[in-house]
Amino acid sequence: MQDVLREIGMIARALDSIANIEFKDVQLTRGQYLYLVRIYENPGIIAEQLAGMIKVDRTTVARSLQQLEKKGIIERRNDPENKKIKRLYVTDKGAEIYPFILRENEYSNRISLAGFSADEIAQLHDMLVRMRHNTDKSWDFVTKGGHREY
Repeated sequence: MQDVLREIGMIARALDSIANIEFKDVQLTRGQYLYLVRIYENPGIIAEQLAGMIKVDRTTVARSLQQLEKKGIIERRNDPENKKIKRLYVTDKGAEIYPFILRENEYSNRISLAGFSADEIAQLHDMLVRMRHNTDKSWDFVTKGGHREY
C-alpha cells in the first residue's frame, strides 16, 4: 500500500512551516492562524467546539487562545444566557489579519496544486474529505477515552 499519510504529513508540515515564517510579522506563531481563521468564520464559537474543529486537545486550545488574547487578536465574552460559557470573537486587530491569512492560503493552494486539472483538484478534494470523515470517527472515539485496537 502507498504511504499516503506520509505524503500528506510532509505537505502539511512544509506549509505549516512556511505559514509560521510568513505570519511572524503579524504576531502569529505555531499554527495560531488556524484558530484566528476558525473564530473569524464562526463568531461566538466556544473552545470545545474549536478543539473538535481543529482536531487538537482542549489544553492546546486553551494555551493558544490565551496567547491570542494577550496579543489582542481575539477576545472572550460571556454567553448572555450562561455565564460559565465563554464565547470567542476576533478583535478588530484580528479582523485586519484575516485577509492576509486568506491570501497566504490561496497562494499555498495555487503552488501546491500547480499542474493539476480542475477535475483532478475536485477528485483530490473529494478523496481528502472522505479521508477526514474516516478519521473523524477515530478522533471522536479516542478523545472520548476509547482505545483503538489494531
